[in-house]
Amino acid sequence: MEEIYAKFVSQKISKTRWRPVPSGSLQPAETFATGSWDNEENRVLLWSTGDLGNLDSDGGFEGDHQLLCGIRHHGDVMDLQFFDQERIVAASSTGCVTVFLHHPNNQTLSVSQQWTTAHFHTGPGSPSCSTAPCTGVVCNSPEIVTVGEDGRINLFRVDHKEAVRTIVWEVHFHPSNPDHLFTCSEDGSLWHWDASTDVPEKSSLFHQGGRNSTFLSHSISNQANVHQSLISSWLSTDPGRDRIEITSLLPNRTLSVNSLDVLGPCLVCGTDSEAIYVTRQLFS
Repeated sequence: MEEIYAKFVSQKISKTRWRPVPSGSLQPAETFATGSWDNEENRVLLWSTGDLGNLDSDGGFEGDHQLLCGIRHHGDVMDLQFFDQERIVAASSTGCVTVFLHHPNNQTLSVSQQWTTAHFHTGPGSPSCSTAPCTGVVCNSPEIVTVGEDGRINLFRVDHKEAVRTIVWEVHFHPSNPDHLFTCSEDGSLWHWDASTDVPEKSSLFHQGGRNSTFLSHSISNQANVHQSLISSWLSTDPGRDRIEITSLLPNRTLSVNSLDVLGPCLVCGTDSEAIYVTRQLFS
């Protein structure tokens, strides 16, 4: 087994990513980036492993990966991806998405592009604009896609100051029965997710439960031996609560469903088709 080299950096590391090698290159990866979390000051750092395993002047091994450069990052680094050879995209717990540019001539990092409010919460239960963590990012030049705890999927381009497109519009738990979840989306869907339903065991992940319903297995793995009465049905590992029933609440697919609200047995939603849909019999 080859040697494993360790370097203590005095920071909790949340993400590590190798810089992609140029197309057609036969050389192994030599540069990687790291992001930190839960520190007084979080940073995005760029490291080199070019000398790993080589002999130094005293005949010993130069086993340490070397720090090339770094830059302060506001909030925890939730995700980190190389956009190309020179740019790194970082997702923050503050909801911000930042593109950092590497300058190899003087080994520095600078902010190339930044979307400070890429993800945020709105609504009666939140301040007018409270931040929501950006939990993931994926890059395919020239586009960047981000997801966050606000339920949004954002499509950015590095040369645009605003999101090109935003998708998964609102997500609401039923205020008095959190086993029921309601979502609306830009694709015109309005779904009721029912985790309280006991459904017979079936073999595959998705199952049709009538014309407008689907059963989804959420017993993917038993990760913890936790008392079932203390956890949400969405996290339950009880085989008896092994299915989620998903029901489409709109009779026909429409334009974007932009907003919804639910209270008791009543639901209201508004759409880009200039129509408002109301039902007062959610559970009948």
